[in-house]
Amino acid sequence: MPRPWFSAKPVDETFFESAPFVLADTFAIARPAAQVWADLTADDALHWCKILKRVEWTSPRPFGVGTTRTVSALGGSSVLHEHFFRWEEGRRKSFYVIEASAPLFKRLAEDYLVEPDGEGACRFTWTIAGEPRMPAALADPVNGRLLGTLFRDTRRHYGAG
Repeated sequence: MPRPWFSAKPVDETFFESAPFVLADTFAIARPAAQVWADLTADDALHWCKILKRVEWTSPRPFGVGTTRTVSALGGSSVLHEHFFRWEEGRRKSFYVIEASAPLFKRLAEDYLVEPDGEGACRFTWTIAGEPRMPAALADPVNGRLLGTLFRDTRRHYGAG
């Protein structure tokens, strides 16, 4: 039986300030910005995040605005098709979900910002913004705990303070 797909609405950069649900964390990482950017755009990007089963780039390199990828999470029970609407090579990338295999969000987007911070170090700011399909009072606590694991795993991976 084919997997059902649920369309999500596109967003732009203003969604990160206006979304009903926003999670963000900034990591001080003792590695050069170029190395962290390479990790975030590698074939096995985010492999350290336990809830992610697979991240697959579905566009050829070099990546840029219009790049797509498919992310399988929660043991493969949740699959997201993503579209990158902002790409500043080596510094920033943002995407929104085009469609998902579970009807959790009307809109969902992420922003990754990597900034040099002295010799051999950087700051990585990861923002996740969403508009749940169910009432926020029910969705926000669950989404916060689940998506928060991405930040905890990233902090652990980089030994970030």
